[in-house]
Amino acid sequence: MKSQFDQELEERLLRYVKIDTQADEASKTSPSTAKQFDLLKPLQEELKALGAQDVKLTEYGAVIATIPATVQNDAPPIAFLAHVDTAPAFNGTDVKPIVHRNYQGDVIKFPDAPDLTLSPDDSPYLAQKIGDDIVTASGKTLLGADDKAGVAIVMVLARHLLQNKNIAHGVIRVCFTPDEEIGRGVHKNLPDDLQAVFAYTLDGSALGDIVYETFSADKATVQIQGVSIHPSIAKDKLVNALHLAAKITDTLPHITLTPETTSDRQGFIHLYHMAGTAAQAEMHFILRDFEMDHLNAQGALIHQVCATIQATEPRAKITCEVTPQYRNMRYWLENDMRPVDLARQACEKLGIEHFSLPVRGGTDGSRLTEMGVPTPNLFTGMQNIHGPLEYVSIQDMARATEMCIQLAELWGGAAPQAPHARQEPRDEAIQDLVG
Repeated sequence: MKSQFDQELEERLLRYVKIDTQADEASKTSPSTAKQFDLLKPLQEELKALGAQDVKLTEYGAVIATIPATVQNDAPPIAFLAHVDTAPAFNGTDVKPIVHRNYQGDVIKFPDAPDLTLSPDDSPYLAQKIGDDIVTASGKTLLGADDKAGVAIVMVLARHLLQNKNIAHGVIRVCFTPDEEIGRGVHKNLPDDLQAVFAYTLDGSALGDIVYETFSADKATVQIQGVSIHPSIAKDKLVNALHLAAKITDTLPHITLTPETTSDRQGFIHLYHMAGTAAQAEMHFILRDFEMDHLNAQGALIHQVCATIQATEPRAKITCEVTPQYRNMRYWLENDMRPVDLARQACEKLGIEHFSLPVRGGTDGSRLTEMGVPTPNLFTGMQNIHGPLEYVSIQDMARATEMCIQLAELWGGAAPQAPHARQEPRDEAIQDLVG
């Protein structure tokens, strides 16, 4: 279904994805890469040009702005957020977006990767998008719809509300964050700077998806210090750090507790990076589960395995550090479902069939919810994220924009009722989201 927002969303998306904003987990700065400012600063200027108030770029790399209220009541301030960074998992440099206009169900090919294809047979959601305008990259990069589709949606929402003051809404805050893809998108100062009672991230996938349950996540870093010596005189002296890393990997369960062997509500331990030499090695794991007792058990297991391998070779030094990343937003949202309920009402007003599936991943909303700002995640239409087959429907983005406008009006209509907990049982289907 065509919308008044299609053209603007397409123009913004194509412009934003061409800007390389890939995050870097190894960096200690915020943002983790200076090139994220190549999008953050233009967004700051665009918001100023649109007439937004209190536009600022914080020292930790978030752009925040205010859309003034058009009603005089006790409507709570709400925020809409999207992240500017793209995932380190795949090339994000020199993105060449391609619009497949009025898609008719054919196999999509990529000019820069002739052997790569995107087929509705392999992507059932694509088969539902007949007649839509589908955007992909050219084959050698990810597209970056995660989350520049969300950035475009929030910008069009801001433009529309600022230019149509007859729309009744309370104070609206818009925010663009860095480093979501490496788990550092929500700075400790963001909740205070945001000044919102409730919020929404535009970082979801299929049309109608309203997420209020995510993984909880920790990170484990294992450092191995061996004993280095020239191999010609190594007998009974060399302690090979790489061999010890291999033993740790082999001792951890790898046929029952890894991403490739789990699904649905099962958590996992994922070794995603290992590097080093015979002298010293480093291993990076992510730990994921929907329930905290299971997540804590994963951390305890890695500590136990490291201690066991350490005991076999006392000349080495093996350390393991487990650090929190984010928590399942359900822990808080199930006690106050108003943000979810109003998102569902917004969908119903637009004739969008909504659903809520637990997500095998997380968003900035996971951290914001934990820090006191309940923040469900809303659909944008992005699919196949973090790789060359990534795509998004412009029409899905338009429906997301329309939903956000409805949400602004619903929150602005009156002061919300008292909190109420989730009543319906959780849907047992699960969707994937890398984060």
